[in-house]
Amino acid sequence: MANVALLSAASPSTSSAASLLPRRHPSRRSACFPRPASKLSVVAAMGDDPIKEWILTEGKATKITGTSSIGGGCINAAQRYETDAGSFFVKTNRRIGPSMFEGEALGLKAMYDTKSIRVPLPYKVGSLPTGGSFIIMEFIQFGRSRGDQSALGRKLAEMHKAAKSDKGYGFHVENTIGSTPQINTWTADWIEFYSKHRLGYQLELISQRFGDSAIYEKGQRLIKNMHPLFDGAVIEPCLLHGDLWSGNISSDTNGDPVILDPACYYGHNEAEFGMSWCAGFGGEFYNSYFEVMPKQPGFEKRRDLYLLYHYLNHYNLFGSGYRSSAMSIIDDYLRMLKA
Repeated sequence: MANVALLSAASPSTSSAASLLPRRHPSRRSACFPRPASKLSVVAAMGDDPIKEWILTEGKATKITGTSSIGGGCINAAQRYETDAGSFFVKTNRRIGPSMFEGEALGLKAMYDTKSIRVPLPYKVGSLPTGGSFIIMEFIQFGRSRGDQSALGRKLAEMHKAAKSDKGYGFHVENTIGSTPQINTWTADWIEFYSKHRLGYQLELISQRFGDSAIYEKGQRLIKNMHPLFDGAVIEPCLLHGDLWSGNISSDTNGDPVILDPACYYGHNEAEFGMSWCAGFGGEFYNSYFEVMPKQPGFEKRRDLYLLYHYLNHYNLFGSGYRSSAMSIIDDYLRMLKA
């Protein structure tokens, strides 16, 4: 699920990936105790607002001319900061520390570095003095439509083809899928990774949160018997966006596709289509995609297996309304595999 839909277009100097991560320091006592206004308070106030501080220093702006709310999802708030150096997109969360945005920033930077499909470039992640965290990134002005499906398929495939991992399946940090933790421990084997850190983890959460032993037990049977679904497939650890639904897909003013709000990891490229049930991918998308990344044997048989991860996550996030969809997929596979 998306944290929030980005708009995004400015471009201050690009720093290294390390500079995206916040420096650890004690919270400022002064942030909790406002002081009387004085000539010194302007400097102090900027120091107590790390977003403005970054924009007016490393962001190369000399003044902020306005801010506007862009609207948020159920997790974060989002704002556009307008300055004399261009616009910045800022997301904040008043409850969660910077680790969630660190994972997002590293994912955005990894996708950006492929030079394939457009993503907003992240600039800074940090902690808020009163608790919570923020991320500052490029503001990309969206066009009037979601763009060309054919171009989206081709550029997504180019990203998958360009970025492979020599560490196996996983990612450099744990991140989140919506607000659910996403475990990205490096694993040499894809089936093991997907079984343990995707399906198995979601099933464990469902068992703990809802006491749903039926879906847990059937899901575990599927995990133990799903190996034949991968017969004949050549699987490589490709960089995935990880949460590609319609709310995370747009286009810029030139009509070029833009993807945002990722839950990145290196995995089987077919897993990228796991949110296709609410992404609106059509024939043009898949035809263009498979011209760059050829379809593997058994693709159709595996398709629902990758939907299942996201249905289970929606069950965990939003409740039992998604249970029947997940259980239906599991039951169908158990019949197919005679398990």
